[in-house]
Amino acid sequence: MKYEDLDLKIPRETADYSECSKFITESIDLIMKNAMDSKKNKIIINTNLKLGIPMENVNKIAGPFVEAWAFEIFNDALEYKNNTYNLINVEAGKRLNMADIILQFKKTRKRSSVVTGNVDVKATSNDIVNSGKSPNITSFARIRSAYIEDPDYIFTILSIKHQVYSTKNTKTKMMMGVMEIVDFNSYDLKYISDTDISYNPALGTGQIQIRDIHYVSYKQRTTAEFCDLLDKKFLNSKKGFQQWHEYAIQNGWIK
Repeated sequence: MKYEDLDLKIPRETADYSECSKFITESIDLIMKNAMDSKKNKIIINTNLKLGIPMENVNKIAGPFVEAWAFEIFNDALEYKNNTYNLINVEAGKRLNMADIILQFKKTRKRSSVVTGNVDVKATSNDIVNSGKSPNITSFARIRSAYIEDPDYIFTILSIKHQVYSTKNTKTKMMMGVMEIVDFNSYDLKYISDTDISYNPALGTGQIQIRDIHYVSYKQRTTAEFCDLLDKKFLNSKKGFQQWHEYAIQNGWIK
């Protein structure tokens, strides 16, 4: 048996998928830009450590802080009385969910009035070389299954770059850490170029990674073409066809 001989389920997205993907990415970019431009880009971390936050290990604690900051920024945009983003719902992704934040926007479509973006927040340090450069995005089986279940699934990676410094509070004499958001980029995973996506066979069914999250190029493709790309990355790894076939049967990728 060969991969080419299988009768696979072929996911077919709606005609306006690309338009919806662009709408979500541009909306996220606008919300982030407005937050930074209005000086809402600082996370204050108080500590009684005399030397403040240990800079050499700050990347180990940054992720949860940056993710919480991003959620608050989206939530503030939702609650703002002059909300012009058409944002209608913000939810935190449940534990073990692929997305950290789920955003819903009002958008007129042929068969729907809402479009949903699943946002995966990745933090990278501006102070540490190669920090968060090649992050794990999600497991191979989970993301491939997500596109089979919903060919219009929009999985957006929000890469947030931060820098950290410490200053002393003159009143309390305690050290105050400041985590400052300095840059960001957002990408639809499905449109990231072939060479920028890699597969790491370690951990469960393996992890989909981005080679360098700071420098990403794009390629327009269908959901079926993206599933095919994921399969080829897997098949070319040490796990090979037999292991892929087991996952395919378990997850219902074959008719």
